[in-house]
Amino acid sequence: MVLDYYLNLKYPIIFYPESEGYTAVIKDLPGCMSVGETLSEAMENIEEARELWIETAYECGHEIPLPASEIEYSGSLSLQIPKSLHRNLADNAEREGVSIEQYILAVLSKAG
Repeated sequence: MVLDYYLNLKYPIIFYPESEGYTAVIKDLPGCMSVGETLSEAMENIEEARELWIETAYECGHEIPLPASEIEYSGSLSLQIPKSLHRNLADNAEREGVSIEQYILAVLSKAG
């Protein structure tokens, strides 16, 4: 059954400590959040919220996003940039003695 497939997916959960307990959020399921006085209670509550979120979306015919960890990325990215930026990146790469691809990867790694 398709619903069972989605209910068995493992979605990353983020827990935020609060002054009176914890807030739990599943970013992959917009609006899916819960709270609990203890971490254990927050974990139980977010699991219930996840199931209800998925069941409601399924019954309403809405798209159910896959967990971010389930999405496969190729590692390849194609984009258009202004010519002036392309020139600046190429000049900087040449000064560093690396390819433009290596230079861009280094810049993105520092920013990420």
